[in-house]
Amino acid sequence: MRAVTERIERAGGDPAAIRVVAVTKGFGPDAVRAARDAGVRDLGENYAAELVAKAGAAREPADSVAGGAGAASGPVVWHFLGAIQRNKVAELAPVVGLWQSVARAAEGARIARFAPGAAVLVQVDTTGLAGRNGCRPEDAGDLVAALAARGLDVRGLMTVAAPGQAAAAEAFATVRRLADELGLPERSMGMSDDLELAVAAGSTMVRIGRALFGDRPPRPR
Repeated sequence: MRAVTERIERAGGDPAAIRVVAVTKGFGPDAVRAARDAGVRDLGENYAAELVAKAGAAREPADSVAGGAGAASGPVVWHFLGAIQRNKVAELAPVVGLWQSVARAAEGARIARFAPGAAVLVQVDTTGLAGRNGCRPEDAGDLVAALAARGLDVRGLMTVAAPGQAAAAEAFATVRRLADELGLPERSMGMSDDLELAVAAGSTMVRIGRALFGDRPPRPR
């Protein structure tokens, strides 16, 4: 965790103002315990089954994200980072503290049914590549409005940038501009490879896996 904090500082960011989400995808319960021992209280998962299993093993209930960025104490907050399958929302609802990857109004409707008032981010596809999750940048405003109309607490925007410094810098600048235009405070941008670019662009939340836990083990077939 110290190395990640130092990278944030070198990029001009304030570690107390930028939330580090430890992405335990592919790792076992030991990664959850290691993150908690290091003072990390925000944990992220891409797969519903992994999140539910690890939340149960850790015996940590979902918590609201109202504790503020950089909180180093209190219950774990589980962040769902993967594409949302509507048939998985009901089992995720009791344990997810922040849905980071809402890309469609129908997903928001499902979340609102099982977790009224839930905190969400809108995922914006800044790559234009086939198969990438997220709404188009030009559709973000309409999706934010649709989710808010369902009573969801729309905190901000999230993106996964394409590889390459130029592409990442452009993606992060786009999401920051959109978030500012929409009056949204949270910008979940940046992972292990592009953390510095995201921080320089105004990220308030970085999602870090490999830089905390090492290389991810192969996913079982």
